[in-house]
Amino acid sequence: MADPSSYRPSPGQIPDSPGVYKFRDEHRRVIYVGKAKNLRQRVANYFQDLAGLHPRTRSMVTTAASVEWTVVSTEVEALQLEYTWIKEFDPRFNVKYRDDKSYPYLAVTLNEEFPRVQVMRGAKKKGVRYFGPYGHAWAIRETVDLMLRVFPVRTCSAGVFKNAARTGRPCLLGYIDKCSAPCVGRVTPEEHRELAEDFCDFMAGRTGTYIRRLEKDMTQAAEEMEYERAARLRDDAGALKRAMEKSAVVLADATDADLIAVAEDELEAALQIFHVRGGRVRGQRGWVTDKVEAVDTSGLVEHALQQLYGEERGDAVPKEVLVPALPEDTEAVSQWLAERRGSQVSLRIPQRGDKKDLMATVQRNAQQALGLHKTKRASDLTTRSRALEEIAEALGLDTAPLRIECYDISHLQGDDVVASMVVFEDGLARKSEYRRFQIKGFEGQDDVRSMHEVIGRRFKRYLQDKERTGEWEQAPSVTDPAATGPVPAATGPVPAATGPVPAATGPVPAATGPGPAATGPVPAPALPAASPADEIDPREDDGRPKRFAYPPQLVVVDGGQPQVAAAKRALDELGIDDIAVCGLAKRLEEVWLPDDDDPVVLPRSSEGLYLLQRVRDEAHRFAITYQRAKRAKRIRSSPLDDVAGLGETRKQALIKHFGSVKKLRQATIEEICEVPGIGRRTAESVAVALASAAPAAPAVNTATGEIMEEDDGGTS
Repeated sequence: MADPSSYRPSPGQIPDSPGVYKFRDEHRRVIYVGKAKNLRQRVANYFQDLAGLHPRTRSMVTTAASVEWTVVSTEVEALQLEYTWIKEFDPRFNVKYRDDKSYPYLAVTLNEEFPRVQVMRGAKKKGVRYFGPYGHAWAIRETVDLMLRVFPVRTCSAGVFKNAARTGRPCLLGYIDKCSAPCVGRVTPEEHRELAEDFCDFMAGRTGTYIRRLEKDMTQAAEEMEYERAARLRDDAGALKRAMEKSAVVLADATDADLIAVAEDELEAALQIFHVRGGRVRGQRGWVTDKVEAVDTSGLVEHALQQLYGEERGDAVPKEVLVPALPEDTEAVSQWLAERRGSQVSLRIPQRGDKKDLMATVQRNAQQALGLHKTKRASDLTTRSRALEEIAEALGLDTAPLRIECYDISHLQGDDVVASMVVFEDGLARKSEYRRFQIKGFEGQDDVRSMHEVIGRRFKRYLQDKERTGEWEQAPSVTDPAATGPVPAATGPVPAATGPVPAATGPVPAATGPGPAATGPVPAPALPAASPADEIDPREDDGRPKRFAYPPQLVVVDGGQPQVAAAKRALDELGIDDIAVCGLAKRLEEVWLPDDDDPVVLPRSSEGLYLLQRVRDEAHRFAITYQRAKRAKRIRSSPLDDVAGLGETRKQALIKHFGSVKKLRQATIEEICEVPGIGRRTAESVAVALASAAPAAPAVNTATGEIMEEDDGGTS
């Protein structure tokens, strides 16, 4: 690990002009490339106290052995040079997007004498017009098959084309009029190229012209009583309309735009891009990247724009690019895009209307792509095994933690305090084992105290289940001086001994009650032996699986040192010392262990860190879902909810009859009995419940000070 001060340039050496800088390691390999408006200010930020740097930045500067820079004239030049160097050097600490799959494009080879329509993947070639990308190759072929009726462009390979030219016979498509057969001279090269350009114009969104022309020719043919030609033109127009229907209209004003959305977590990010041409979605693609540098959403967007348009020119760069967050230097990026397009490019965040709605759809696709990527990664057995081994090594465990439980506390400003317990077995979520807790020991906001209560309650239940089913190991007699393990608490009274009892090395819990005097030594509490069936599939008396029967090898808490200490204290109070405890602090993804002043920092690329993060995020999701449901139920609560035997139908009947809870509270028992379905006993219960419930504070008009009458039909 290098000391950044060993290669730190003096402040006077670094210019204060725009430029691009490179960090190199000891082998002179470029490990990071960045750009800056002011090189002096930006580069100096990397050489501050290591404790103040982001963990990813800290890892980069300690890996590097030197830094160098290149001065440029403008920020746009810096942007271009940064993209060029990232592409050339492939630095390990730069964000690099990778396609989550190889997307197919519809390509027209305008660089050939007889342009060909085909499906193409991989790097783009000069002189080829691309449309898409598409989700599936079959979608391209279906579209092309419909359009060849109107634009019979060549689709055959070079070998088939040459063979047809040699024999003087076209292929099958030439015979069924889905190819103009330039191979045998039916059309000239100029006529065939015109067909290919019309095909490209239609795919680019200029659809209305061709459909109107076909409909006009169809009408004219019908007037001239050329009904067969009119029928063919009708079918051609129908084919084009069906091809158009395959890409839905999303923007009514025939907009040409690319929409970019980002879904991210601490370690990874997924991007989705919708290509809209002529108001229709003409293509979609997605990227996934590891966040190997300290980068926010605007930085991710800037990197995406560089990779998306770095090799594009002309119409391939749309007039409008809609993003979730603007790059740090929006003006320079916009100017760079305009230079590549050859005209002005609007780079902005959609605020309202159809474009904002479509951006929400793109965002949902990005979230789904990130979730799918995580699911694929988590489902790999080898990856899960490596993750568990890395966790065991980092935490100093003897074996891999095959069962992990994670706990999280959730509340809203101290109200509706709840906790969640999620379970991962062999690296996969075991949702049937999830549990929820309400904090009962105190009121208010105290995450540390809440964590102590939850851990204590969970493992107290575990010990109770073990005791009830007799799953104790045979305890040694307390008269044995060599006894080394703790003696479990007895379930009944323990006789008092009249003579001295040799002390065991483990703690001996006090008896639960007094008993008759005895003259001999105290035997170990008699507990029933565990049956083989209980060891394999322990069940409660009613045949259901026990809720807290299985202990984890690792307890993870969402939080830092205080939460970890509280969890460890709860286990110690119960005499449990064979379960490891750690905490995962969300801000810097640091792993905290009990009694350690410094955290364990797992490598960013660690599968173990990824698994811990996924467990923590699942516990947070489960806790906040429960907390929101509990809060919503409380907000919708009514004094009528406490009336035994009063269902939702009769509650609604009471509110509808009286108009509001306030008027119902003022009614007599006889008046309540008038409501259909309400008997006297129920009416008395309703009257008692409403009388004992405190009425809500009256609403006050803050402008006039007037007390407003309650007239709604809601809760009081």
